[in-house]
Amino acid sequence: MPKSLSSLLLLAILACQLVLLATADSGFYSQNPAWLILLMACAVAASALLSRLTQLCESYPSKQAYIKPLIPGLFAFMLLLFWQSIVVGYAVSAVLLPAPSAIFSTLINNLPTLWTDFKQTYLKAVLSGYFIGCLSGFIVAQWAVKSAFLRKGLVPLGNFMSAIPIVGIAPIMVMWFGFDWQSKAAVIVVMTFFPMFINSLTGLQSCDAIHKDLMHTYAASKTQTFVKSQLPQALPFIFNALKLNSTLALIGAIVAEFFGTPIVGMGFRISTEVGRMNMDMVWATIVVAAIAGSLSYGALALLEKPLLFWHPSFRGNK
Repeated sequence: MPKSLSSLLLLAILACQLVLLATADSGFYSQNPAWLILLMACAVAASALLSRLTQLCESYPSKQAYIKPLIPGLFAFMLLLFWQSIVVGYAVSAVLLPAPSAIFSTLINNLPTLWTDFKQTYLKAVLSGYFIGCLSGFIVAQWAVKSAFLRKGLVPLGNFMSAIPIVGIAPIMVMWFGFDWQSKAAVIVVMTFFPMFINSLTGLQSCDAIHKDLMHTYAASKTQTFVKSQLPQALPFIFNALKLNSTLALIGAIVAEFFGTPIVGMGFRISTEVGRMNMDMVWATIVVAAIAGSLSYGALALLEKPLLFWHPSFRGNK
C-alpha cells in the first residue's frame, strides 16, 4: 500500500475514535467493551504515524523545522485522546479525574479569575523572587571564587539548605514577610539562591590554566579576564541553574501559598477548589502553571542557543 494511502487510513482510525467520543453516551466502554478494539487500533495508528514523522525528519533535513514540532504535538494529542476516551468511556467521576474537554471548558470560562491568580503568583512572586535569588547567587559565587572562606562555608550550607523541604520554609517566611506575595518571593529566593551559587561557582572555577596564562600574557585586567574568559566558560553552568530555577520558582510559589495568602493566587485557588471538590478548576489552574513553567524554560533555552553556539553540545546539533 502506498505510504500516502496508509497514512490516510491511520488518520481515519483516529477520526473514528473522535466521532465515537462525540456521539456515544457516557460509559460506552462499560456497556460495550468491543469499542476498546478501536482504542487499541488508535494506539497502533499513533505509533505508526510517529514513526513515519521521525523517518520524514531524517529523510528531509531541510524541512525538520516544520516536521519536528508535529511529533510532540501528535504525542500530546494521543495522550489527551486516550484520557478523554477512558474518562468518558468508563464514566469516571469528575472528582477523581475530569475529562480534558471539561478542563478546557473551565479554563475558557474562568479566564479572568485565572489571570488574576497568574498575576499574583507568577508576575509578582515568581519573577521577583527568581530575579533576586539568581542574581544574588551569581554575585556571591563571584566573591566565593576569590575567597576560600566563603567557598568552604557556603558550599556545605547549600547542600544543607537543599535538603530542607519547602513546607518547612514557607510558614516561616509567611510569619516574617506577611501573607502577600513578598513572603512567596522570599521562599523562591531561598530555593533559587543555592542552585545558582553552586553552578556559578563551578563554572567560574572551570577556567583552564591555559586560558589564565593566555590572559596574563595579554596583560588583561581582572575585568577583562572575567568577561572574556571566566564568564563565557561559566555560561553553560549558569544556564543550567537558570533553567532549573525556572521550575523550582513556580513550584515554591504555589506551595508557599498553601500556608497563607490573600484570596488570590494559583496555590490558593488549588487548595480552595480541592476543598470544594471542584476538580475542573484545580486542573485548569495546573494547566496554567504548566504552560507558564514551560514557556519560562523554553524562553531560556532559546536564549541559551545563540549565546552558547560555540559550545560542543550545540555545535554537534547542527
